[in-house]
Formats: sequence, C-alpha cells, structure tokens
Amino acid sequence: MTIIELVKKQAPITGEQIAESLGISRPTIRSDLSVLVMLGYIDAKPKVGYFLGKVMTSEGQQQEKFLNLKVKDVMNRPVVILENATVNDAVISLFVENTGFLTVTDDQGAMTGMVSLKDLLKVTLGNPNAAAIPISMVMTRVPRLAYVYPEDSVLEAGKKMLDHQVGGMPVVQASGERNNRLEVVGRITKTNMTQALVDLASGFIVE
Repeated sequence: MTIIELVKKQAPITGEQIAESLGISRPTIRSDLSVLVMLGYIDAKPKVGYFLGKVMTSEGQQQEKFLNLKVKDVMNRPVVILENATVNDAVISLFVENTGFLTVTDDQGAMTGMVSLKDLLKVTLGNPNAAAIPISMVMTRVPRLAYVYPEDSVLEAGKKMLDHQVGGMPVVQASGERNNRLEVVGRITKTNMTQALVDLASGFIVE
C-alpha cells in the first residue's frame, strides 16, 4: 500500500501512523512525505496529520489531466487542398467539410500554407473573377503561419491560437533529411479544446 493510498483511506493520519502501517521507521519516509507535500499530492497540518493535497482532489486531477493533454489526443483529421487549386475549389471544400480553414500542401504533401474562410471572403467580395484565382495567391504562407506538433500540449496550442488570433491550426510533423519538410497530420480548433474540457468535466477522459 502506498503512502497516498494510506492518506486517502485514513486521513488525517500522522507520519508515525503511516510508517507503522508500512512497517518501516518514521525517518525512512521523511523525504518521501516531503516530496509528496511539495508536489501537492498530500498536505499536512501541525498536530493534525496528513491529508490529500490539491492534486488528488477531483478538481486538481481534472486540472492535471488537462495540463497533460497532448494535441494528438484531441486533434481532428486534416482537411487539405493542393496549392494549385482555385478559390472556388477552396470554398466548396470549406462547406463540404464544415471547417473554418484548409491546410494547403504541394503535390508532395508538404505544407505550404493555410487558407481560412476570412481569407476567401476578402478575395471574393466584389470580385467576379475570384473563383479562378489560384489558392496559392490567397493563402497565408508557412513562415507567417501558426502551427503545432502532435506532442505539444493542448495548453500550448491554446496560447498560440490566442497569440495569433486564429480559431484553428494545422498539426504537423517534421520529415525529410533535415526535418525541413512539414507533413500535415491533423488540425486542432477551439471546438476541440472546448470538447476536451467538457469531456474532462464529464469524466470521459481518463488516464
């Protein structure tokens, strides 16, 4: 039985009682108790004993799970369009896929940019010839593009969305001899993040 399990079942419990239950001396577990208190797994009150810390409460566990969530855990499949496609092709893809942005790639599958509904509105309003414009002339190119990797945390992705004021980003992984090629593997949106929070609160996401 671990220290945390003992505290959970018998709190408040003293250090001497924990040591006795484990069949070891009090000095042997002193450092373990200090580390667990420091990490927030247990807490202590003088003359009372040890009890569960914030990390082990339901609220703390949900917070910890959210902080540990990776982009790969919540991302959707990518919606991709080739850079030689037209604005008309992009508009159709947006509506068919019911998404707010498309990731643009070259014919080798490497990401070259991204185009959003806002980008398309800018070029189509008042322009009768917009449908035939190549998407490469409308998209935001990679150097100016916000994107994340599958192993990035959801929290990092959220901060990046806020910094760049976007509603979603491509999820990529580096490939090629010098890792200078970005392969699109998914997309993450504000909706994904909201769903993750709802799932956590509902207990659908477990470790």
